Amino acid sequence: MTQDTSGPRPVPTLEMVAALAGVSRATVSRVVNDSPSVDPEMAQSVRKAILALDYTPNRAARSLAKRRANAVTLIVPESTSKVFADPFFASVVQGIALYLTDTEYTLNMVISSESKPEKTRSFLLGGNVDGVLVVSHHSGDNSWTHLSGSLPMVFAGRPLVGGKESYYVDVANEQAAYDVTRLLTESGRKNVATIAGPQDMPPGLDRLAGWRTAVREAGLGESLVEEGDFTLASGAQAMRRLLDRGVPLDAVFAANDQMAAGAYTAIQGRGLRIPEDIAVVGFDDDSFATSVTPALTTVHHPIVELGKKMAETLVKLIEGKPAERVTRMPTSIVIRDSV
Repeated sequence: MTQDTSGPRPVPTLEMVAALAGVSRATVSRVVNDSPSVDPEMAQSVRKAILALDYTPNRAARSLAKRRANAVTLIVPESTSKVFADPFFASVVQGIALYLTDTEYTLNMVISSESKPEKTRSFLLGGNVDGVLVVSHHSGDNSWTHLSGSLPMVFAGRPLVGGKESYYVDVANEQAAYDVTRLLTESGRKNVATIAGPQDMPPGLDRLAGWRTAVREAGLGESLVEEGDFTLASGAQAMRRLLDRGVPLDAVFAANDQMAAGAYTAIQGRGLRIPEDIAVVGFDDDSFATSVTPALTTVHHPIVELGKKMAETLVKLIEGKPAERVTRMPTSIVIRDSV
């Protein structure tokens, strides 16, 4: 009888890779950790041995050696329902994930972080993550406040807390809002309203400021302002309040496309036409802009690219590489049928 020697294949080790490649264990370790000090031909031999043996580096050991968790956390201090209803968040996550795909870092996400800020802080400072990304922050948020001294942190948008030292990726919200509002005033609209975003958030503040400058320069009034919270329902409610004032109104700038779509509901529900009676413009150029009729003129906000740049900046900070403290992404106006 012959003995059956079949069975589970031995798990490849660093030593087995070193033996097959004809190099030392230390050399294999340097190649696995992407050290530039290894001769290119020797590094190639090691990589071939890794492929031949189907060797998978021990990430836990590598993380321990580097004192890293190889993970980053995205904090979104909003309700779960709001996060999953807003295409902005999906696009940011897509951009972050696309960048992290080619790195060692995994992404986890904390939603509604302000409901239990102490729990969030404990998680972030417990060695679970190497850095933090913050999206949709409000002035009253505190789960991440003062953590920048302990963890690398990058914001989506100009932060209201610690702005002089913070790293963030943004668009020129004020200028873009000014430009799209001027599109309305220069087309002959005389009573231009705005549905502003929340005034405890940088985009809400900056986009309202841009609208104010544009209508002031055009010699128009600045009183046609109602505030929403960047949701569809709040846009509809704000538009109804504007219409209920009973004053002349022939155009509206909504601070995001969701609220613009809500404004459509209110305008058309009153038997008014877009753009013949009231022109509408928005901000973001997301799926809401093309799902309404007529299609919405809006500011294109490169949200996926913004997410990528946030992740790139954070990884640079984690790894001690130079990074731009402030990055401005370009915007443009997309002309459609609502003006």
